[in-house]
Amino acid sequence: MVSDPPLLTIGRRPPPPPPGSLDPFREVPTGWLADAMSRRGAMDAAIKPLTPEQPALARVLGLAWTCWCGPNDNLALLAAVALAEPGEVVVAAAEGFEGAAMAGDLTAGMARNRGAAAIVTDGMVRDRDGIAAAALPVFCRGVTPNSCVRSGPGTVGLPIVAGGVRVMAGDLVLGDCDGVVVVPRDRLDEGALPGGIEAEV
Repeated sequence: MVSDPPLLTIGRRPPPPPPGSLDPFREVPTGWLADAMSRRGAMDAAIKPLTPEQPALARVLGLAWTCWCGPNDNLALLAAVALAEPGEVVVAAAEGFEGAAMAGDLTAGMARNRGAAAIVTDGMVRDRDGIAAAALPVFCRGVTPNSCVRSGPGTVGLPIVAGGVRVMAGDLVLGDCDGVVVVPRDRLDEGALPGGIEAEV
């Protein structure tokens, strides 16, 4: 007999990287970062900042705090937000589902109050004006008024695939108006990306 999966599975948060590990990336465009990783590492091209007209909300840099919600469900996202630490980017995998929003202004406000740097999802959001007012960078596939359910199952802090890119808790997430690039944690532990960060156009 097949048993029901647990509503939530929560993994351990990795230890923080060495101090200053993110400093080399603070002014780097996503395109340069992708070039330094053999022209790879970017999420699906549809995933863009929700409010690109506001520069402060169209760029983010931080370490990933992951969650997998599955389509049309945000239980794991709410758990990830509740457990987020200051400066982390909550990265939510929704399998690209476009039928309903997995986050809105209330979720964005809770994430901001936790000190999260941003929410990045390969799914949809709602309440665009309210999210902008919450002053939290949000990167998503698009906007729809539909809302999702909150029933699980889901995971927090475990490896996910979001926008076609594998993301683990502690990976570096850099987003700007071009999209979102993910750098694996083990490359951060090296202190810099091999070959440096250089633009190749």
